[in-house]
Amino acid sequence: MHQERYIRQTTLAGFGKQGQEKLSRAKVLVIGAGGLGVPVLTYLNAMGVGTIGIVDEDVVSLSNLHRQVLYDENDLGTPKVHAALNKLKVQNSNTNLVAHPVFLTVANALSIIEGYDVVVDASDNFPTRYLVNDACVLLKKPFVYGALHAYEGQVSVFNYQKGPTYRCLFPTMPKEDEVPNCNENGVLGIIPGIIGNLQALEVIKLITGVGSALSGQLLLFNGLHNSYQKIKFKCKPENLAITKLQDVYEWHTPCAVVPTITVDAIPNLLQNNAQIIDVRTPAEYENYHLPNSLHIPLNTLAANTAEIDFSVPVYLLCQSGKRSAIALKQLQSIHPKTSFFSILGGINQYLTTCS
Repeated sequence: MHQERYIRQTTLAGFGKQGQEKLSRAKVLVIGAGGLGVPVLTYLNAMGVGTIGIVDEDVVSLSNLHRQVLYDENDLGTPKVHAALNKLKVQNSNTNLVAHPVFLTVANALSIIEGYDVVVDASDNFPTRYLVNDACVLLKKPFVYGALHAYEGQVSVFNYQKGPTYRCLFPTMPKEDEVPNCNENGVLGIIPGIIGNLQALEVIKLITGVGSALSGQLLLFNGLHNSYQKIKFKCKPENLAITKLQDVYEWHTPCAVVPTITVDAIPNLLQNNAQIIDVRTPAEYENYHLPNSLHIPLNTLAANTAEIDFSVPVYLLCQSGKRSAIALKQLQSIHPKTSFFSILGGINQYLTTCS
C-alpha cells in the first residue's frame, strides 16, 4: 500500500489503515461503463480498490461525452472497456483492472460475478438488472444499484447480509413500452455523476464497514430541487430462495423480427416522398422533425390508423428506434400484408450522422 497516495484516507478517523487495507484486498465488478459506471470506476480506482472488473460491450459515441467524462473525442468508436482501462491505468497503476468486453448474459453472468466481492449495477435496462439480481442471490454477493430518469436518480443496496433483493422492491419486470430511457427522454449530464458517486460510496461502506449501507432503503434524488428522500422496504424470503437463473431475461414483447433500415436511407426517402410516420410525443416532434413526416404519437397510434396509407411502404421513426419498433409490431398485426420498416437509431442517429 502506497502510504502517501492514500494518506488523506488513512488519517481519517474511523477509516484508517485498516479501511485502506480492506479496499486493497477487495474485488469489485462494475457492470456498465457508461454514465453511472464512469464515476464509480473513477473513484473506486482512485481510492485504492485492489481489483476492479468492467463489463461492457458498447463503444464510445459523441452523445456519451456530455456525461461519461472519463472519455474524450479521441476515444470515439473505441470499445468503452478498452478506453476506460487506458484512462484508469494512468490514474492508478497499482489497480488490477480486468476487462470483460461482453454483454452480461445468462451464459456468462455466474462465471463472471463469482470472482468478485461486490457487484455494481451500472446498467441501463431492466433485463440486465433482473439478471444481476438473480445471479447475486445465487452467489450470495451484495450489489449496489443505481438508476436514472431525466433530472432524477435512485440508489440502493440489495442482497446484503440476507437483506432485501431487487425483486423485493420491483417484483415484476415492466413491459418495454412502459419504460422511459435516456436516449428518448434525455438526462442532464451531472445527474449520472451524482448517482454514480453515491453508488461508489455504498461500495466503500460495504467493503470497509464504515457507516450504514442502504440495504432495505431506496434513496431518491431530485436534481431540480436538490432533494433526497428515503423509502424503506422489507425482504420477502421467497426472493432469496431461487435455485437457478431463468432461461432468458428479456422484455416481454413478441419475438418477431422487426424489419429495419438505417438513417442513411432517410435522404432518399425524403426525396421520394416516402410515407414516414413519426411516433414521438408532440413536444419531441415540435422540437425537430423531418419535413412532410406524418406525426402520430405512439399512444394514439391505434386510434389513428385511418391516417396511414397501407397500400405503400410505411417507415416508422422515433427518437432512438425503440418506440418505432413497438409501433411496427402494432401496425403489422393489423395490416400483415403492408411493408413496414423501423428506422434504426431514430432522430438521435440521424442528427449525429446525416444532418
